[in-house]
Amino acid sequence: MIVAIIPARGGSKRIPGKNIRNFAGKPIISYSIEAAEETGIFDRIIVSTDSEEIAQVAREYGAETPFIRPAEIADDYTGTDEVVLHALSWLKSSGCDFDYVCCIYPTAPLIRAEFIEKGFRLLKETGAATAFSVTTFSYPVFRSLRTNDAGRMEMIWPENYKKRSQDLPEAYHDAGQFYWADVPEYTEGKGFLSKDSVPVILPRYFVQDIDNEEDFKLAEAIVAMQDRIDGQRENRYYEK
Repeated sequence: MIVAIIPARGGSKRIPGKNIRNFAGKPIISYSIEAAEETGIFDRIIVSTDSEEIAQVAREYGAETPFIRPAEIADDYTGTDEVVLHALSWLKSSGCDFDYVCCIYPTAPLIRAEFIEKGFRLLKETGAATAFSVTTFSYPVFRSLRTNDAGRMEMIWPENYKKRSQDLPEAYHDAGQFYWADVPEYTEGKGFLSKDSVPVILPRYFVQDIDNEEDFKLAEAIVAMQDRIDGQRENRYYEK
């Protein structure tokens, strides 16, 4: 059996009500729920939340909220692994044992079902413990700069000063969308990011972290642009 777990607590500080805030016409969490549903992979889609308001919205879009998350794992310092492990433990105690779990973040409106599906295929084909979404940095990270104690600029890796960008290794960062895991491996303490993780590489135009108002507006602009592109493609199809 396969379960999706969406962690969505109610106490966001930087963007109040972020997990159910209106994003391009509907609650932002709905994008994650609908992408999970679209895959057709999951036996259950669970939202783990400490908020009855979030729980109600989640149910309206087809997710389950079989429990309210305890306050001790709903603060600013609670990690994703703690939330997912709690949900898996609760489900197991209720008689539901799962082979695979996918943690999907609630503020990922650019998420696509096809990439969630790709992650599951990679997990099974490679035999890895986990698979999660990543994307490339837009600038070669190994040519990064920093300010020193004197307030002057310096390279973090000065040995790369004369190297061409194309000669430096590709670097990736967490895309903050979804994390697949083999449940027995995961519950043994490996975590989503381990030495046995494989990447699901996303195009950068499908990735936007949402931590503040500027991020939120940028993500809405990206979605609007993608909708226009999709509309143009559809019009060309019908014109034929």
